[in-house]
Amino acid sequence: MVSLESRYGLATKTYDEWRHLWLENPAYQECGPDWPIGWVVEDRDKRIVASLGNIPLLYVFEGTRILACSGRALVAEPQHRGASLLLLDRLINHSDAGLYLNNTVGLESAESFGLFGCPRVPVGAWDRAAFWVTHYHEFFEAFMSSLIPRAAKPLSYPISAAAFLRDRLIASGLGRNDVEVQCCRTFDCRFDCFWDELSAAFPHLLLAVRTANTLAWHFKYALLQDKLWIATVSDGSRLVAYAIFERKDTSSPAVRLRRMRLVEFQSLDGSTALLLPILSWALQRCREEGLHLLEVVGRWLEKGELLNSLAPYHRNLSTWTFFYRANYPALARRLADRSAWAPSLYDGDATL
Repeated sequence: MVSLESRYGLATKTYDEWRHLWLENPAYQECGPDWPIGWVVEDRDKRIVASLGNIPLLYVFEGTRILACSGRALVAEPQHRGASLLLLDRLINHSDAGLYLNNTVGLESAESFGLFGCPRVPVGAWDRAAFWVTHYHEFFEAFMSSLIPRAAKPLSYPISAAAFLRDRLIASGLGRNDVEVQCCRTFDCRFDCFWDELSAAFPHLLLAVRTANTLAWHFKYALLQDKLWIATVSDGSRLVAYAIFERKDTSSPAVRLRRMRLVEFQSLDGSTALLLPILSWALQRCREEGLHLLEVVGRWLEKGELLNSLAPYHRNLSTWTFFYRANYPALARRLADRSAWAPSLYDGDATL
C-alpha cells in the first residue's frame, strides 16, 4: 500500500505512524479488532492495484454517541480506476459506522460521491479558502515565479509594497488588546473539562469527541514534528476558548509557500468573539517565524460571515471537499438541517 501511495504522490506514513493511527485511536479501541482498517484490490499477480483506509471516529449528537468513519488515501493504478468505486462502496455502504465523513475530496473523485448519495456538508464554503499574507515580498516572489520566472524577483518588490499598503489601509482590528492568548504545548486536563462543558452546552450540534486523549491521538505527530500551534484563552484556570493551527506548506513544486492553516476554533459561549484576538496572535507569530500566509478553509467563509469579510485574499478550490452520509434515516433527516452542524478540518481525515 505504501508503495502504491508514494507512486501517486500521496503522503505516506511510517510503520509507527500507521500503528498509531489505529491502535492508539480511542474509537478503534472501542470497536475492537473486528473493525477493518481498510481494503485493497489485487490483480491476477496478487499485486495491490488499489487501496483505501477506514478510520473510525467518535461523535456525539443529541445525547447519543455515534460511530463514524472516514476513508483515507484512496488510490488506484490508472488502469484500475474502476476499483475506486468498489472500495468506496465497501466503505460507505457496508460499514458498521452510522455516519460517513470525507473532507479531503479531490476533483477526480467528487462526482463519485453523488453516485453514493453523499450530500455536501450544508455549513461553510468548502470550495473556497481565504488568507492573510504575512511575508509580502517572499509570498509574491514565490507566486510570480510560476508565471513569469525571470521577472518574478524585480516585480515582486513593487507588488508586495502595494499589497502591504493596501492591506494596512483597509484592515480593521482583529481583536481586543485585553485578551491574553497563550500557546499550549500539549492537550492537558483542561481540555477534558472544556469538552464536558462544550458537549453539554451544544447537544444539538454534531460534534467529534474532543477529550484530551482523543486530541492527543489525533495530533500526536503534528506536535512531535513541531507543525501544530494550540492557542488558548482562559478565565483563571478554566479554558474558555481554543484554536488549533497546523503547518500546511503548499505541495506544488512551482509555488513553494510556507503556510499555516486554521484547523478549528471552539468557544464555550459559541461566539467567534475570541477567535479574532487568536487570529491576531497567529498572524504575529507567522510574521515572526517567516511564514508566508495564514489560511482559513471552508468554515466561516459563507457570504456575510465575519472571516469572509475580514480576510483580504480569497481563492477557489478545485471542487467542494466536504461530503457526508448518514446511514440511519432519523440521523439523515436531522443532519439535513444546517443548524445541526459545526464542521471543521478536525472532522474526517483532513488533519490525520
